[in-house]
Amino acid sequence: MPNRAVIKIVQNREFLVCQPADDVRTVAAHMKRHGQAAVLVVSPEGLLLGICTERDLAYKVLAEGLDGTTPVSAVMTPEPRTVPPEMIFGHVLHLMYEGGFRHMPVVDPGGRPLGLVSARDALGLEMISFAGEMAQREALAEVL
Repeated sequence: MPNRAVIKIVQNREFLVCQPADDVRTVAAHMKRHGQAAVLVVSPEGLLLGICTERDLAYKVLAEGLDGTTPVSAVMTPEPRTVPPEMIFGHVLHLMYEGGFRHMPVVDPGGRPLGLVSARDALGLEMISFAGEMAQREALAEVL
């Protein structure tokens, strides 16, 4: 899995988008309804402009006492770091770790979003590793 292209991780997976003028209350409700922790903010032409996460909503809206009618463009992270679809998943995880990001948009060469990688995607790797480790321990226990 870490050696696969990131597009293989995100393809056929829903990701949320909104417009810059959408209010934060509507965006938060959209995220809650779909169980997503981030939404990509796109232009009317579909180009990535920014990303808005749960953290943005908590720190920039709630903690600052902003109104629910605040446009998402006022609290989004503009021009987020992105990765191309052919980048290796392990490299994307490294970039996320280095940058302290929990989400990384995958975009085509024209800047249109194709998906969103989440730190949660790395948990799949941990589970595979854990399952292998448990199988080894069981095999050793049988031998002993």
